[in-house]
Amino acid sequence: MVCLKTFKLKVGKRGEIYTTAELRNILKLKPNSIVLARIIDEGKVVIEVVPTLEELLKKPKKVKLSIEDVERLSIKAQKEVGLIE
Repeated sequence: MVCLKTFKLKVGKRGEIYTTAELRNILKLKPNSIVLARIIDEGKVVIEVVPTLEELLKKPKKVKLSIEDVERLSIKAQKEVGLIE
């Protein structure tokens, strides 16, 4: 795991972890954002932002198809519209 930047965060009296504005900006955290905290080793935690459904739907879709897959889909589509039997 590569460390890009380190942040010193404060823990409040009731155990709340306070972030910095810079960290929130980098992670694009907004009020009510959800994050996952994973304990990866004793004394080590990784915090990961959980994207919203809207953010996931905006991401470009990538599909890998072989030439054979494309040919099979083409034949199926042509049969569906009656161009071939």
